[in-house]
Amino acid sequence: MVRVAGRDRAALAVLVRRHQEKVIGLALRFLGRREAAEDICQDAFVRVFERASSYRPRAQFTTWLYRVVANLCWDQRRRARRDPVSLDLQSAGEQAPDAAEPVQRAERQDKVRRAIAQLPDRQRLALILHRFEGMSYKDIAATTGWSSSAVESCLVRAYGGLRELLADLEGG
Repeated sequence: MVRVAGRDRAALAVLVRRHQEKVIGLALRFLGRREAAEDICQDAFVRVFERASSYRPRAQFTTWLYRVVANLCWDQRRRARRDPVSLDLQSAGEQAPDAAEPVQRAERQDKVRRAIAQLPDRQRLALILHRFEGMSYKDIAATTGWSSSAVESCLVRAYGGLRELLADLEGG
């Protein structure tokens, strides 16, 4: 980050290569659309470059980066709510299941994606960071700026909401 703060584009390229897939994955899980996730990724690294001189290593770089990504995702969701485009279309995702996958598994994955998309934004972000990014409560708190108890509450509600939304998948 010191080199990036000095406007070293090669150093930025190293950060992009190292973190790009994780950033896209986080944004994709939050927004549900690959194109939007790639746009968020690009915007995130532009912000990293622009704000590198103000970066203070109080936590891991990824914690700071994920916070940038989360804020960009929230901004995107707010814009989408003002737009007449249905959130159902946004959360449907772009990737069709592989033809070799059983139809039942593809339907189950789609139902899980839709259920996650129905969660309130804070719960969705906490769940994505915990379940898909493998972050601890402490890391999620550092990333989001929430207290540990707020993270725990969001996760309890998120997992409870998913259980309700996906109750019919229990047996199958």
